[in-house]
Amino acid sequence: MTVSMITAGLLGLILIALSLRISLIRRASHVSLGDGNNPILAARIRAQANFTEYVPTGLILLFIAEQTAGAHWLVITIAAALVLGRILHAIGMGLPAPNGPRILGIVLTWASILLLALICLVHGIERLLP
Repeated sequence: MTVSMITAGLLGLILIALSLRISLIRRASHVSLGDGNNPILAARIRAQANFTEYVPTGLILLFIAEQTAGAHWLVITIAAALVLGRILHAIGMGLPAPNGPRILGIVLTWASILLLALICLVHGIERLLP
């Protein structure tokens, strides 16, 4: 559970940073709802929304994988890739598309979720078999 706790803590801090970036530009632009047709604010809103779309599933799978496989080097590596992927994607959302950080960020995120899902499936099926 330690890997999951550390990963959740790091991702929670990233979410706060993404949220703060939105609040600062909202205040400066006097926009309380929506994006006010501000492309920078729109990109920051999407970066935060994308983060909240992928992180919960990643954390749930990470927690289950860690409970079944332990704090194995593979689980730790996948957790690190998930965090790095979310950071890179958020950076890339502020750059003209397409760009390397955004692409690498989503690839790392998808690969992390895919590998964690496979770990969960394999361990779940093993438990069903006699």
